[in-house]
Parts: sequence; C-alpha cells; structure tokens
Amino acid sequence: MHTVAIVALDGVVPFDLSIPTEVFGRVRLPDGGPGYAVRVCGVTPEVHAGAFVLKTRHGLGALARADTIILPGITDVSAPVPPRLLTALRAAARRGTRIASICSGAFLLAATGLLDGLRATTHWLASEELARRHPSIHVDPNVLYVDNGQLLTSAGAAAGLDLCLHLVRRDHGSAVAADAARLAVMPLERDGGQSQFITHVPPTPEGASLEPLLRWMEDHLHRPLTLQALARKAAMSERTLSRRFREQTGTTPLQWLLHARVRRAQHLLETTRQPVEAVAEKVGFGSPTTFREHFQRFVTTSPLAYRRAFQSGTKSLSAGGRSAPPLPGAPRRTRAAS
Repeated sequence: MHTVAIVALDGVVPFDLSIPTEVFGRVRLPDGGPGYAVRVCGVTPEVHAGAFVLKTRHGLGALARADTIILPGITDVSAPVPPRLLTALRAAARRGTRIASICSGAFLLAATGLLDGLRATTHWLASEELARRHPSIHVDPNVLYVDNGQLLTSAGAAAGLDLCLHLVRRDHGSAVAADAARLAVMPLERDGGQSQFITHVPPTPEGASLEPLLRWMEDHLHRPLTLQALARKAAMSERTLSRRFREQTGTTPLQWLLHARVRRAQHLLETTRQPVEAVAEKVGFGSPTTFREHFQRFVTTSPLAYRRAFQSGTKSLSAGGRSAPPLPGAPRRTRAAS
C-alpha cells in the first residue's frame, strides 16, 4: 500500500496538517480498500501547534518507509529548520520518494536545496520572501500548485486540497480522485490560479451565483454550447456573463467548458472501452481532431496514451509499493490560470 508520511514540527499550521490527513486517509479504491496508509511523523514526540500540542505516533524514521512525504505549512518561516529533518528529506529524495509541500511548507523543502533551479509556489503573501531567501528557485505566486514530478509545491490553505487531489489522481485515476473530491465537497480541479485571490473581489450579490448554470453545463457537455446560448440560459448579457464567470471561477465560460469536457473525457477513457471518436462526441467536441488537440493541451498527452496508462494497470501500485510513474509530460503540468 502507498504510504503517505505527513511531517509535523513545532509551529505547524493545523489546517495544513489536517488536509492531507483527511484527503489521503479517506481515499477508497474501487474494491473498497484504502488507497493509502497515512502516518503523521513528528520531528519530536510532542509538537506545538499553536492552540494545542500534538503527540505523534511516528518519528522521522518513518520517512524512510514512505512513498510520499507531505510538508505542511509553518507559522514562522524564519525559524531554523531542524537539521534532522533536512537530512531525512534529502535521503528520501535520493531514494526517489515523492515530496510535496503545502503553503509555507515550501520553505522547509527549499531549505534542503532540492528545489534549486525548479519552479515552485507558496502562499502569495510569502512568495516574495521565498524568492528572496532562495533566488535559485523560480517562484510563481500565481498558481495553485506546481508539479515537478518528484517534487511538488502548493499555494496557501485550500490549494493544499487541490494538490492532494492531484496526487490522488496521479496515483489512482480520476474516478477515485472524483470520489475523494466529493468527500471534500470541492471540485476535482479548480480553474484559475491563486492570483484570483490576491485582490479583493466584491461579494457576489445574493441570487447571482453561477452554480445552477455550472451544474447545467456539466449536464449538457455533449451539446454545442456557445457563449450566446449560455448567456440566454443564465438570463443575462454575454458581457455580464463573462464578467461574472471571471469573478466567480477565475476563467472564461468557454475555457471552463473546455476544462469540464476534458475532465469528463478522462473519466470515460479510464472507465469505459468506448472508442476515442465516441468519447469525443459524448463530451461535446465537434471532431476527434479537435478533441485530441484540446486533450493534449490540458493533459499533455494523447487520449490513447492516457487510456493505456490508466487501463493497463499502471495506476495500481507496483510490487515494491510505490506508485506507478505518472503520465508522460504530466509531472511537469502546473495548475495555472487559463
């Protein structure tokens, strides 16, 4: 079974610690079995986490047996990183262990030197400080997460959910990840990046939520939906709809629609044997060629390659207990604004 080790040290952000604990701990495979074994590993037996103190069952020695290590955020990014933790993380990286940080946990990962020369992100409030402290890291404050394959970083707070669901999808496919997303009461993928949260957006007037329209769009992906048709359904002008869409989703109506169609196509490719042409038609692409172009753009691989990867058994864990290699190109995909 794939083991996820979540590191807890003094000053850990409780919310960031709870996200991977809950997401990975509740994942269930199609046969009903657990998708992960979750271990909270303390740098010390007792960890001070603000309003309370944690007693951990596992120490840093458990990182040597982990397939994935998660570094939650810390409240004080200027606090020295325990040398024992740095040594354990570097040793894990040499073994090929996947390491991911949530929010200001990027400062812990950056302190190892493993992110040097790579793109990374953190909470937008801390991005300038991360770039100042580690100039060799290409800090991108505008994305929800960055996936470099073995090393991943996420932005603040709820972006940790996006990152964890992304990892579930890499390990077990979109169907299992979609179930995990439903348990977390959030979409499997959010459009846009954290730049949409940096400036204040006026609150949506009561009754002006696009949620009913988004649900309707999900139910009618097979139809040739146009901006004019969507505006008519929403009973507003095309200009107003586009503005509301940008405010509430961080992207345009047609970009959101393309993402939704590709997500539905991924699910069909994983769970059915329908020909690519039939999948293209069911999700509303006008032709197989158009479907392949958009699928390649969003998933960075072809529909056939995606199907082979997820229907040939590679989404299962290998004999050694580690997750199968991700799709070609997918490890370096970044969830950025469209």
